[in-house]
Amino acid sequence: MKSVIRLEDVKKTYLMGQVAVHALNGLTLDIKDGEFIALQGPSGSGKSTAMNMIGCLDIPTSGTIYLNGQDISKLHESDLARIRGKTIGFIFQQFNLIATLTAMQNVMLPMMFQDMPEEKRKERAGELLDSVGLSNRMGHKPSELSGGQQQRVAIARALANNPEVLLADEPTGNLDTKTGAHIMELLNKLHAEGHTIVLVTHDEHVASLAERIAFIRDGTIVKIKKNRKGES
Repeated sequence: MKSVIRLEDVKKTYLMGQVAVHALNGLTLDIKDGEFIALQGPSGSGKSTAMNMIGCLDIPTSGTIYLNGQDISKLHESDLARIRGKTIGFIFQQFNLIATLTAMQNVMLPMMFQDMPEEKRKERAGELLDSVGLSNRMGHKPSELSGGQQQRVAIARALANNPEVLLADEPTGNLDTKTGAHIMELLNKLHAEGHTIVLVTHDEHVASLAERIAFIRDGTIVKIKKNRKGES
């Protein structure tokens, strides 16, 4: 199985005034095509910084990041943005939907940046919203949707450009238990359809639904545990 994303001895240091904060301390992780992996750790462990590296949202202070075999560690932001748009779909805890746009328009937005014609954008957005059970909510704005519905719109938006990898950052964090379980069922379905899923969480139960769990502490991977899919 080929690697989609590989981090090798990645370090990230931020300067907070005169203080150097070492967010990542030699993190190494290999994410395979089509797998479902969870990155689990407490607040301050470095998992959010690791997510930024995996998602090509930032570059490391040192170390190497490969995306489909290409070293992206030193790319300029414009090149990173292009790669992100085609390869990685993001699902966030806060949903990050644009309040003034309808569900349909929110899902169409990423396709604009890939120069897809408007009619094709509308067609694909409609198909994606239908696939997450929101065919009757396409014209609604985020304020008119429940938290679970907003997260499903966010998942549809993440799928807009048919990315290889879905990166989900605490996707159930703002949802009640029942709604969160429905979102995890949807992520499991997307994984079964062939998407690579990278889930960032502090929740042990949510992490247990992945095939592998990488435990992060003090900016590095301390243990990787194999899971039977769906075992809690």
